[in-house]
This record gives sequence, C-alpha cells and structure tokens, in this order.
Amino acid sequence: MEEKTQIYITRNIPEPAKSLLEAKGYEVTVGTWDRPPTKKEIIKALRKKPYKAVVTLLTDQIDADVYEAAPQAKIFANYAVGYNNLNLEEAKKRGIVVTNTRGSLSHTVGEHTIALMLGLASNVVSGDRFVRAKKFRGWNPMLFIGVDLPGKTFGIIGAGRIGASAARMAHNGFGMKIVYTDIQRNEEIENTLEAKKLESVEELLKISDFVSLHVPLLPETRHLINAERLSVMKKTAYLINTSRGPVIDEKALVVALKEERIAGAGLDVFEEEPYPARGLTRLQNVVLTPHIASSTLEARQEMSKIVADNVIAMLETGQAKNQVN
Repeated sequence: MEEKTQIYITRNIPEPAKSLLEAKGYEVTVGTWDRPPTKKEIIKALRKKPYKAVVTLLTDQIDADVYEAAPQAKIFANYAVGYNNLNLEEAKKRGIVVTNTRGSLSHTVGEHTIALMLGLASNVVSGDRFVRAKKFRGWNPMLFIGVDLPGKTFGIIGAGRIGASAARMAHNGFGMKIVYTDIQRNEEIENTLEAKKLESVEELLKISDFVSLHVPLLPETRHLINAERLSVMKKTAYLINTSRGPVIDEKALVVALKEERIAGAGLDVFEEEPYPARGLTRLQNVVLTPHIASSTLEARQEMSKIVADNVIAMLETGQAKNQVN
C-alpha cells in the first residue's frame, strides 16, 4: 500500500483547506495549539513525519532551522498575504517554494480600514466607553464632537489591492479626496477616483486628514512612520494602520498622541504583538483592534482555499500560483 503524502498545518485554520487536501488523498496533521507555537515546538512537530508541504501562519517564525526540520518539504504555504515571517532566501537555497494568499482579503481589510476611520471620526468607541461607564447625563452640544468625511483628504501609503479598495470606499462612499504614494503608479484609482500620486510620504502627510498604511513589512518600511514624520502630520489628522505593526514607531506614536500632535489613531496591528506599546491602551484618542482586519468568514475561507490550491498545485505540477520567492 502506497503511503499517503503528509501535509502539516501549524494551527487550526478555517475550512476548506483541510477538506480539499484530504480529498486529494493527502494525510493532514494540524497543530493543536490555541496560541502561536514556538519555533522549538514547530521543529519538534515537523520532525515526526516526512512532510511534503507545510502550511504556516503569520505568527510562525520560519528560518533555516525550521526548514531543516522538514527536509522533504517542497512548499511552505503561508496563510496570510504578508510573508515577512518566512526567510525567503533560505527557502530558495533549499529549493522550497513559499506562497501567500494575495487577492483573498483586499475588500475585507479595506472595510476594516474604513471602520477604524469611522470609529475615529464619529467617536464611536469613546462614546461606547462613556455610556458603559454610566457617565452619560443627557444630550450635550459639546459632547464628543467628531468630524465629517466628505471633502476630507484620505492619504494612502501603499496603493496596492488593499489600499485601492479602501480608497474606493472612501471616495465613492463618502466623497473623500484621494492622494497616495507608492513605488508604482496606480492608474486605475487615478482614472476612476481622481486619485493623485504624490512624490513623497512627507508631502502626503502634510495634506492628509486621514493617513492609512498599506505597505508590506520590509527593512525599508520598518518605522516608516517615526517621530519626524508624525511631526509633519496635521494636528487634526488621524493615522490608521492595518498592515504590519513595525511600520510605525509605536513609542513615538504614543508620545504624539499624548501631546495631541495628531488627533488620533486606529490600529489593528502592533509593533510587538500581542502587546501594544506602554501607555497606548490608556489613551482615549486611539481605537485598537486585535489584528482582525481580515477576520470575516468569507475572507478567511477564501484564504483557506488559496492555501490548499497552492499546496495542491505545487505537489501535482511543481508550480504554485502565489509564489513569493
């Protein structure tokens, strides 16, 4: 009897990945942790069977030691659009293909970006806390005065799929002006949304009422938003991050928020997850969510399907659809 091809998934993910892989006759083992496993735990698990494919999560730090523990693996399929958690050079040296789930969650993360913006502009979260604390004593013309969105400038740093999705919602839904910076021109949003490409981040920060970050985490984007750049923003402006936490120097952001150098921030990701920078949670001019921008049933299921498709394509044809290395 021929032995089944072994697949390892580091933690439980939504269907249909497991079912699709098993339907192909593969044997799928899923890590039982309800938290991010350590590197040591992943290595120990991978050594148990001759895994041909490994499905990783963005919380899994994959380096040479981990690849070494799965010498027969042809693919490490990341259940995420970002892939900064995997060492691509090491994978390439070993002939291992790395894939992501790009295209699966653009609309969903764009929606969450808009949700954070609305939460800030309309004081939704602050108002909710206020009512729950039994501080509401009746209508007050000076209570939680927010800002309207029509006519405001929405600045996007990184106008890829997600950034463009958020731009469409902001412009078509609220009549906001769109400006952006990117290494590539996005003619689609220029033609349909009258978006204007700016030459520098500083130029964008100076004129934007809401700044939204949609860049991958790379050495050149780490602390892209630092104390110097925060000082360039309008005092009435808001900063939103649904990309990766280290894109912002979080300590500098806390200072800027405390001193009201900017009006507020909406963060779905943090520099040292799962822990926000000291003092961040005490601030009232910030909305915080626990890295859930892609957390809708539809998006997570589509990610799951793409992961399975990548693994199946690699094992059957030697070519994966979403290769990043």
